Amino acid sequence: MTEKVIMELVVNSGNARSLAMESINLAKDGRFEEAEEMLQASRNAILQAHEFQTELVSKEAAGEHVETSLIMCHGQDHLMTAMVVIDLAAEFIEVYKKIK
Repeated sequence: MTEKVIMELVVNSGNARSLAMESINLAKDGRFEEAEEMLQASRNAILQAHEFQTELVSKEAAGEHVETSLIMCHGQDHLMTAMVVIDLAAEFIEVYKKIK
């Protein structure tokens, strides 16, 4: 069960990062409405990833043993990276709007 939760963390975080990067590319092309929609989709994906992370943390906080593994570390890395890219994407969109 924990492995499935970790994989959902990885997948949703990866999707969030990819969508955020795509929002930057859309803004670069002057497609601001689409960029904002893509950024919102990215935020939705990161919320899903965060829910899976919260599930793992809640289990551990309740005293259940949650094994730390390389794949779990990978999932946490994906989550944190995606969160940073989302923040930067929002800034890039604003910068591209000012340039246009």
